[in-house]
Amino acid sequence: MEKPDQSSETLEAQLDQAREVAMLADATEPRARSAYYDRALGTIVIHLQDGSTFMFPHELGQGLAEAHPDELAAVEVTPSGIGLHWEALDVDLTVPSLLRGVYGTKAWMAKLKQNQEAA
Repeated sequence: MEKPDQSSETLEAQLDQAREVAMLADATEPRARSAYYDRALGTIVIHLQDGSTFMFPHELGQGLAEAHPDELAAVEVTPSGIGLHWEALDVDLTVPSLLRGVYGTKAWMAKLKQNQEAA
């Protein structure tokens, strides 16, 4: 299958459009500036670029419930600020989802709901 030819003008227009989309996303979507694990409270704390702070009990995050405090403390903010990453746990969570109360997959969320109803 042949690749269609793209002129440099077409490519430049696509790049300009992609830059505009990225700038809009940066301006409107929540982004993390920093994150850490608060051992005393057992929570993940996220400082957002707009100056607000969000925190959640680590047990809510898929892949974090059984983690050791040292593993939880090794949280990294992705370069875009849109995600949190725990290398040793192989866990990635997105900031926009967390702010909407989504802490994992549909199956994980169903399990959390089931646990809350049983309590």
